[in-house]
Amino acid sequence: MMLRTGIFGYPISHSISPPMHQAAFDHLGIDATYQAWETHPDDLGEGVRGLRDDLYLGANVTVPHKQAVMEYLDDVDDLARRIGAVNTIINRDGRLLGTNTDAEGFITSLIKTHGDINPTGLDAVLVGAGGAARAAAHALADAGIGSLTIANRTPERALALAEEIANQGVTTQAIALSDSGYAGVCRKAALLINSTSVGMLHGPAEEASPVPDGAISAGCVVYDMVYNPPDTPLLKAAESAGARIVGGLPMLVYQGAAAWSRWTGEDAPADVMFKAAEQALRLYS
Repeated sequence: MMLRTGIFGYPISHSISPPMHQAAFDHLGIDATYQAWETHPDDLGEGVRGLRDDLYLGANVTVPHKQAVMEYLDDVDDLARRIGAVNTIINRDGRLLGTNTDAEGFITSLIKTHGDINPTGLDAVLVGAGGAARAAAHALADAGIGSLTIANRTPERALALAEEIANQGVTTQAIALSDSGYAGVCRKAALLINSTSVGMLHGPAEEASPVPDGAISAGCVVYDMVYNPPDTPLLKAAESAGARIVGGLPMLVYQGAAAWSRWTGEDAPADVMFKAAEQALRLYS
């Protein structure tokens, strides 16, 4: 009996999650398949209900469904509630549980890419205030970040997230990307994270960086969640400035590995998933 899992999204045709997860199943000889399920928002409820069948281990959830999916689940864990989004569904005997592995994927990739990075006590700047930014902000708060500045095109969203993280005992501030002080804030950061789509291949701002020219200090750790292309304009500028860089692919792999382990109860073969993700990414580049 082949088990099933997959990812809900709209659109979803270029997702590299299917080959990444399938490689892990195949490597460990688990009779399971992982598919991309392009699901219109109007059809999400019906799709999620189908996961209650014993054949399904669960599913991943990506944009635009990470918030809407919560109403179709039996329970959502504390982290996913704090983040306000679910990216992983687990089927436990027909009962659907929601969690969020983006936060774990973010922190794991940050620490493992450069083995000496510890976010505890660091001053960080987070660009963006959407779902990925929320996962990163809560992960940093849990890790004991020293201070967190949230910069966003819409300052009201940045302020709302900053206040939320401040309630966890973190010193925060919010700033608009258009603010004259934004570049100065970036220069002082020990950790600078982009959670927006700026610099994404084939995106509307493919050639742009979310950080002003000259606003990255040597020794800063610059993390770009964009994984295609691997060398985004932000990462190129960071390397030129003498900063250490982390691309978006490790976060994708580690959040996927965390979900895979929750479905199977096995340690995910992250190295196998990395290789499969890199191969798939080359096809879409």
